[in-house]
Amino acid sequence: MPDINLQEIHDTLVEVAFEAGRMILAANPNNIDKGSKMNSADIVTETDQAVERMVSATLRSKYPSFSFVGEETYVAGETKVTSAPTFIVDPIDGTTNFVHGYPHGFCISLGFALDRRPAVGVVYNPALDTLWTAIKGQGAYCQRNASLEPGKGQGQKQKLPLNGGQPLGDLSTALVAVEWGSQREGKNFDIKTRVFRQLTAAKENGGCMVHSLRSLGSAALNICAVAAGQVDMYWEGGCYAWDVTAGWCILEEAGGIMASANPEDWNPELDSRLYLAVRGAASGQKEIVEEFWGVIGDDRMDYKH
Repeated sequence: MPDINLQEIHDTLVEVAFEAGRMILAANPNNIDKGSKMNSADIVTETDQAVERMVSATLRSKYPSFSFVGEETYVAGETKVTSAPTFIVDPIDGTTNFVHGYPHGFCISLGFALDRRPAVGVVYNPALDTLWTAIKGQGAYCQRNASLEPGKGQGQKQKLPLNGGQPLGDLSTALVAVEWGSQREGKNFDIKTRVFRQLTAAKENGGCMVHSLRSLGSAALNICAVAAGQVDMYWEGGCYAWDVTAGWCILEEAGGIMASANPEDWNPELDSRLYLAVRGAASGQKEIVEEFWGVIGDDRMDYKH
């Protein structure tokens, strides 16, 4: 295969993200068809589906030899992320927030992977007009008022992390992102709720006394917050490759690392469904991951594909 122009792919994904954003903002979440997949917390709308059709048609037309994996066309047990050049797309990450009209927690997540590793990431929140981007080996950036013209209100690109990569302390100094997910029963849910409690409980009661927990309702935005240094880490089990590919590229280019949500795995697969994102830092990344894994102990989450 000829050399792949990652800059061109990045620029295309940014254009697609802006078009998707216009489609999302034009939709009235109070007057669109909604349905559910696994349960009432796993929502899909006609806007998700329309945006994915647009994204897929645009990318397949321009890059017909590349593979495409999207949330709304995924088939359990059949759709695979291979080593081929692959666009991995979530048309609306944070659909529940979109349906409720909550502007801080939904986005378009557009990732591109080579050999099953993130190579380009574009995440765009159209409600806040905030764009996060990265190309492998070229750094990660955040831009506010991103869709406006230069000189007419468009914000400057800010290199990530915004805090300059300050050292990490232990969990008692950490702001941690988590999500409840749509699976609300069984072993995985029991592990999550136990860990949430132990993270927040007072040290006198065997807890970690983290600064607090945060849930943006979007895996991509949680990872971008970690990449920016606004959140120290994000622990997640149950989301999919389309939720994390774009953000993962942004995270790594901001000096962050992605370990597994289960202990002892420093190199999770892109589609493992188990992720622990840690912000870029001059020191302390390995130590805080190992401390977090200690909270999990002998438990292991297990999610099917």
